Amino acid sequence: MIYEVKDLTFSYPSDRRKVLNGASLSLGKGEVLCILGPNGAGKTTLLNCMAGLLSPDSGEVFLCDRNMREMKEKEIARLVGYVPQLHTPSFDYSAIDFVLMGRAPKTGTFSRPTEEDEEICMSVLTSMGLEYLADKSYLNISGGERQQLLIARAIVQEPEVVLFDEPTAHLDFGNQHRVLRRIRRMAEEGFSVIMTTHNPDHALLLGGKAAIVSRDGTIFQGDCEEIVTEKNLREVYDIDLKLMYIEELGRKVCLVPEL
Repeated sequence: MIYEVKDLTFSYPSDRRKVLNGASLSLGKGEVLCILGPNGAGKTTLLNCMAGLLSPDSGEVFLCDRNMREMKEKEIARLVGYVPQLHTPSFDYSAIDFVLMGRAPKTGTFSRPTEEDEEICMSVLTSMGLEYLADKSYLNISGGERQQLLIARAIVQEPEVVLFDEPTAHLDFGNQHRVLRRIRRMAEEGFSVIMTTHNPDHALLLGGKAAIVSRDGTIFQGDCEEIVTEKNLREVYDIDLKLMYIEELGRKVCLVPEL
C-alpha cells in the first residue's frame, strides 16, 4: 500500500470541533482516489495531514509501509508530491526554474541542479505541451498555465504519490479537461493519485476509487460506482443531483436539477 490512514483525528486550536474524527482510508500503487465532501468537511486538512504539513491529534498515517511520525521531511518529500488549490508566488521565476524546484528532494542540501535535472524538467514540459512557457515569467502567465506548471513540478519530483487539492477549481472547461486527462495519464504511468473535488462528475470521469468526507469528520471509501450514488450525493450536497447514462458520451454523468 502507498497510504494507510487509520483512525485519524484532528482539530484546530481555535475550534473545539473535530475536523477529522476517526478518518480512515487506503490507496494502492497506480490507483486514483477522488475525495468528495461539503465545504468545511476537512478535505484539505486530510491532505495536509497526509503530506506531513499537519500533525494529527491521534491516529496514524503510513506512507509506503512507514509511519509518517517517524519520517523526516525530506523522506516524505521524496515520496509525496503536492499540488495546492492556489499558489501565490512571493518572487518571480521563469517557468522552467519554477518546475526545477520540484527536483529539490533529489539533490543535496548545498547542491545545485544538474544538467540532467534540467533535461528532466524540459522533457516533462514538452510531454505536457508546455515547452513554450519555459522562459516566460511565472507571474505573467494565466491561472490555467500556472496550475499545469504545478503539476509539472510534482511530476519532476518523481514521487510515488501526488496529492491534488481541487486542481480544477479555478480553471475553464478546457483546462479542467486537460488537467483531468493528465491526472489519468499519471495513474497509467504508475503514479498513485489522490484528488479532492467538489464536482462528482470529475470523479465519474476518472473512475477508480472514491471517498466522501462526512460532516462529522468520518470517511467512507470504495469503488467510484459504489460511492458516487444519488443517495450519497444528496446527503453530501443537500440537493437532488441525478446520475444518468449518456449514450453519446459512453458514460454516466452527474446533472443538477432546474433552478
